[in-house]
Amino acid sequence: MSRIHEPAAGASCPSCEEPLEPADRFCGACGYDLSAVPAPSGQDRPTLAIGPAVAWPAADGSAGTGTPDQAHVPSDLPGTDSDGGALPGPGVRHDHRAPASPGAAAGQPPGHPAAPDVTGDFELPAPQPGTAVAADPRAADRPLPVPEAAATLCVACRAGRVDNDGYCENCGHAQPRERDHMEQELGSVAAVSDRGLRHHRNEDSFAVSSTALPDGSPAVVAVVCDGVSSATRPDEASAAAARAANEELLAALPRGTHPQQAMHEAIVAAATAVNSLATEAGGGEAMEHDPNRHQNAPACTIVGAVAAGGLLVVGWVGDSRAYWVPDDRTGPPARLTEDDSWAAQMVAAGLMNEAEAYADERAHAITGWLGADAYELEPHTASFKPDRSGVVVVCTDGLWNYAEGAADMARAVPPDAADRPLHSAQVLVGHALDGGGHDNVTVAVLPFAVPQPGAGSAYDKA
Repeated sequence: MSRIHEPAAGASCPSCEEPLEPADRFCGACGYDLSAVPAPSGQDRPTLAIGPAVAWPAADGSAGTGTPDQAHVPSDLPGTDSDGGALPGPGVRHDHRAPASPGAAAGQPPGHPAAPDVTGDFELPAPQPGTAVAADPRAADRPLPVPEAAATLCVACRAGRVDNDGYCENCGHAQPRERDHMEQELGSVAAVSDRGLRHHRNEDSFAVSSTALPDGSPAVVAVVCDGVSSATRPDEASAAAARAANEELLAALPRGTHPQQAMHEAIVAAATAVNSLATEAGGGEAMEHDPNRHQNAPACTIVGAVAAGGLLVVGWVGDSRAYWVPDDRTGPPARLTEDDSWAAQMVAAGLMNEAEAYADERAHAITGWLGADAYELEPHTASFKPDRSGVVVVCTDGLWNYAEGAADMARAVPPDAADRPLHSAQVLVGHALDGGGHDNVTVAVLPFAVPQPGAGSAYDKA
């Protein structure tokens, strides 16, 4: 994907691509009204309301860490409730955020080390879906572990010895890397990421986790990030963003922070993590004196979902998406996010219909992303309270390019997705690969259960 900046020196007209000056309001060549594309709204808002207004229970005052809970109610939050009404009160502030205690992220599953440096690019054959081992999405690109007896054999020529750098000494073929295909299942949430059939590496990343709210009820998290290919080190950007957002959510939710507030802060934390990568390339001092250091900084998109306390909260920046698919397919599915993209802005401005906008070659140019060269960070969040059970599909455009509409996505999701989230994620990745696999593909499937009347629920404890 590529990015769209605000009009500046060197920018071009979206209609005829004539070079523009910063002060231009109309194109001098074709007369295109440059003010026709509206600026993104700073208000968080849901795409589609799928239930009654949100009522978040107050925290009970003890998250088990010895630190007082910071309870947030809907009136403290930006955006709108799930009925589309404005949430009164001040916007989110981040200048007095309480630091996470050392044990705040104790709910994070084990086996999640910090992402080490990533190796260079290699040309690899297409992976076979479903044959790679499950792996942590934040691990570095390194050869997959193989049995000791076969450790010296190349997977391509089956004759050459593999050196310590992961290359065959006979044919020079690079061995498969762990990020080429990753799978993880954690209780009721699962995710799969694949390099696809056309890209030389996987620049997507994800994080899935679970924790407990102060009342003991579960909170389940899924975060998916897509590295911007036109930026430097996009694979590191996506890994850093997914890790930071996940850690922030695991620290905030047990304290009693409202999930929508926690999601907003998680996106801010992810942006900070990606921004910090811009000062690392070539050393901080070299970057400080490099006038071009922000022109191609590491960048990625992000989308996340949290199921907690009877609420479904989503947050995003960019064009990665979240979809709602009810278990009862007679009910309508829904897309829960709105793209930060050229096509979405054209449709919002009434300049094109959706079919025309997404058929344009500029359709997937994004207008919002995480990175040091982003003009302004505008996290979008939305809260929903579904009235029926279903699953949330959190994915990059590597999947939704092949199932763009909500009905298309619902048809691709297996009927038993709520019971078999990992299998469903595998099926959805396979759907994208069967469709052409032109991009990296990452999808997380998060079931959302609504208790039947009289059955009781952990959500009733508050």
